[in-house]
Amino acid sequence: MMFTITHALASKIRIDILNLLDTTSLNVNEIAEKLGIPPSTAATNVKILEDSGLILIELQPGVRGSMKLCSRRYDLISLKLFKDKPNVLANTISYSMPIGNFTDCLVFPSCGIVNEKHHLDRDDQPENFYHPLRHTAQLLWLCNGYVEYRFSSGFLRLGKPKLIEVSAELCSEAPNYRNNWPSDISVWLNGKHLGAWRCPGDFGGRRGKLNPPWWSDVNTQYGLLKTWRVSEAGSFVDESPSARTTISDLELTQQNYVTLRIGIAPDAQCKGGLNLFGAKFGDYGQDIVMRVDYDLI
Repeated sequence: MMFTITHALASKIRIDILNLLDTTSLNVNEIAEKLGIPPSTAATNVKILEDSGLILIELQPGVRGSMKLCSRRYDLISLKLFKDKPNVLANTISYSMPIGNFTDCLVFPSCGIVNEKHHLDRDDQPENFYHPLRHTAQLLWLCNGYVEYRFSSGFLRLGKPKLIEVSAELCSEAPNYRNNWPSDISVWLNGKHLGAWRCPGDFGGRRGKLNPPWWSDVNTQYGLLKTWRVSEAGSFVDESPSARTTISDLELTQQNYVTLRIGIAPDAQCKGGLNLFGAKFGDYGQDIVMRVDYDLI
């Protein structure tokens, strides 16, 4: 099975097919048209993906007999690469949270929220964070305050969590941009502080790699990808100790979700605000990602 999966993934065309099936189902002719390849080539590669178990095929009536409708079966695949070494990857689950899917916020100007196409109303209006289209946000910023998210705690059914990791692209918030503008940006899980990272600035001067053409060059352009981790050893920002909070302190079994807060602590030394980037802004093509490592029960 491992060989068939790795063989299926060892082709750019087949990776492109899996990407096409991210949010929709397509037949072979539609796949061929979207990728600009012959239908026979699409059919051959679809068959390899089907044999590997990576896609699901359903036969539906078509104009000329039956039609194969293809859909992707998995968003996450873990492989054990070494037979005699601990299986580090298998007991891991990841969640990706769009930055606009916050469930609570406290926002002070300067502030704003934009999606891939435009601003959600005028900047510096905290009420825009309750805009009906806020779930489409690809960049949000605030001078002070926080945004808060709820992640499913369904991983508790899989085993006992031993590490939780949160990563996001972030930077400070200044008028337009200022590369030297420090800000202490903090993360909390279930109300417990995992530590602050002192961001050196609000970054600009060159365009973010993913920014849409309409976004002005004089605005914030990109952030840095930072990671907060918590385990029984304590809390860390990247590899540096940041707080004494342990994973036991989170009391994960007390509710069916995990709260994640990103913001500026009331007692922060440098209150330089924050920019939070989605998958289609900045330099990194990701939203907020929470990864949980667990031991099987």
